[in-house]
Amino acid sequence: MKRILSFLLLLSVLSCEYFGKEKVYSEDLLEEELKTFSWNDVDEYPSFASCDSTSGKAEKKQCFEQTLLDILNKNLSEQQIVVSGPIDDTVNLKITINSKGDFAITDIQSKPLTKQEIPQLDSLLRVSLQSLPKIYPAIKRSQQVTTQFNLPVIIKIE
Repeated sequence: MKRILSFLLLLSVLSCEYFGKEKVYSEDLLEEELKTFSWNDVDEYPSFASCDSTSGKAEKKQCFEQTLLDILNKNLSEQQIVVSGPIDDTVNLKITINSKGDFAITDIQSKPLTKQEIPQLDSLLRVSLQSLPKIYPAIKRSQQVTTQFNLPVIIKIE
């Protein structure tokens, strides 16, 4: 009899805890999740097929940027640029890659002297990056997303 009474007492304590649970609303869960969500970071950076063998987030980003710079340097080196004096500038390209993998240069920032010496620099940079291989867009939470980043390009002409 004592065992049955002990069992019923234990069952009633556990069942009270079961019924005492508070209700969780989906809006509260969403709000909590958004507090921990970083909008400025992606799970995977945009990439080219040549960067697929690279492992690690930072390495893939570096591979992507280096591939862009290599293509840009190759195409710019084929151009004949004539200047009256030496140029040493870091040109910042603001690049956008949308969720479909489309590439666009949205802004080009350089020193006034560089713009004066090489007035066609903006168009040369844009044309140099028109023939890129297929770009795989960035991934955030298993979704393809649009990303923007700055790509510094060093222009050094003696």
